[in-house]
Amino acid sequence: MSDDILLEERPFEGVALLRLNRPEVFNALNLALRHALAEAFCRLDADQSVRVLVLAGGPRAFCAGADLNEYVDATPMDLLARRHDLLWGPIAACRKPVIAAVRGHALGGGCELALHADMILAGRSARFGQPEVKVGIMPGGGATQRLTRALGKFGAMKLLLLGEPIGAETALQCGLVAEVLDDDAVEATALALAQQLGELPAVALRLIKESVLMAMETPLSAGLEYERNAFQTAFASPDKHEGMRARLDKRPANFSKSPKR
Repeated sequence: MSDDILLEERPFEGVALLRLNRPEVFNALNLALRHALAEAFCRLDADQSVRVLVLAGGPRAFCAGADLNEYVDATPMDLLARRHDLLWGPIAACRKPVIAAVRGHALGGGCELALHADMILAGRSARFGQPEVKVGIMPGGGATQRLTRALGKFGAMKLLLLGEPIGAETALQCGLVAEVLDDDAVEATALALAQQLGELPAVALRLIKESVLMAMETPLSAGLEYERNAFQTAFASPDKHEGMRARLDKRPANFSKSPKR
């Protein structure tokens, strides 16, 4: 991971903060930053001391999309060789809760990056959009699929076909973000939420995340079957006994912090 373009912080026990750091180009995604993100997510997903990840950018931009300097002369064979699917994969496959703290631009690949998170907290300056159509291409990092699932067909079509961004309040109204905050409160709130999640049972968090993601990919009947199996699996965790006994005893629960691998 480059120490320059992607910064890693450990603000609290169990919480890893990844900060995109290319402010001169509004944190645009070049190939080096994509590789750095993939490496970091692989490593942090395997690190049992990390329970929650927070993604952040800067005050002016979360991420303004792909770095067009790497695409203007690219051919289909160039794109095939870059294997962007393998670079998005570790982010999509992360088993731990991921929170995106978005201020400023979240456009194109930046919007797609935020869509990989489990929760998006938006500052009032946040702008979400997929402007690829305006440069003669289309999204390639999952927006046509994830936005459709998040907004429905017609909301996604409007955003994708027009290429016009929407503000934070509109994103909240259509269900794209979980909360809108003053810009200076976004990261602090994301970190506080990460701390709160870090105190909850890791196995249950993982099973809930997997089940919700399964709902986006399967028919209802298959999703319900997956949920039933996950529910039964949760009963194999020591956290089940600890949580229920603590509730009955009217005391705080002492959950395990990392699932056994």
